[in-house]
Amino acid sequence: MASLKEMRNRISSVKATQKITKAMQMVAAAKLRRSQDAAEAARPYARRLASVIANLAAGVSGDGAPKLLAGTGRDDRHLVVVAAADRGLAGGFTSSIVRAARQHIDGLIAQGKTVRVICVGKKVTAQLARPYAGKIVETFDLSAYRQLTLSVAQPIADVVTREYEAGETDVVTLFYSRFKSVVQQIPTGLQLIPATVEGAEAVSGPAAVYDYEPSEEAILETLLPRNLTVQILSALLDNMAGFYASQMTAMDNATRNAGDMIKRYTLEYNRSRQAQITKELIEIISGAEAV
Repeated sequence: MASLKEMRNRISSVKATQKITKAMQMVAAAKLRRSQDAAEAARPYARRLASVIANLAAGVSGDGAPKLLAGTGRDDRHLVVVAAADRGLAGGFTSSIVRAARQHIDGLIAQGKTVRVICVGKKVTAQLARPYAGKIVETFDLSAYRQLTLSVAQPIADVVTREYEAGETDVVTLFYSRFKSVVQQIPTGLQLIPATVEGAEAVSGPAAVYDYEPSEEAILETLLPRNLTVQILSALLDNMAGFYASQMTAMDNATRNAGDMIKRYTLEYNRSRQAQITKELIEIISGAEAV
């Protein structure tokens, strides 16, 4: 059995840990609000851009369709972009995204497809470096950025575009965590290339025939790369909101667990102390009787 001094040190250590987890929970809650607002603010632009592309794509077909929209016509080479967090202490946030991505990658490999991977986030790189060491094309570290903007997503989009235009890939899929609520983040796979426009809302307004200047093809050639960057940025913003939500939940659980440990150790300490006092009293009484 541990001595009373060791038990006191243990209680003090758990109390110090509890203060840290409580502080981290409060910081995560404050950052969650800002991250959630940023993620929600980016969605209308992304949806509207997708709607415009959907309307333009309806009038484009055949050989005139841009490559980012039409694809290569093959399904042999895949590029998988896996985006998660750069930091830990957020429960299973990153692991859930990586697990979904690995299931997708392993399924493609089992079908005989060629797979290459882009890792966004240090934690993703750490988890995928060993199983897919020879398949990783590029890694990105987002910890240096204080704020997520288009300038952060653009280098990732540039690598994706470079790989596609070089003929190294036919299909590009992005894996991230879609932020739904504070308690629910959904690992999601989004196909980036060929661009998916099915299901996008049509631009509101009366039905009419439009003459585009320049042509639909020329407009799509400009909008599709922009849409690629916007979709990646939207995913990164969702990831950030989901990360802080998961971290807040994880730190709240850790704080509660620390409280339970303190109660258990304090009860054990009091019992041991009481037993020691009782033993000392018995020894004193026995000694006095012997005299």
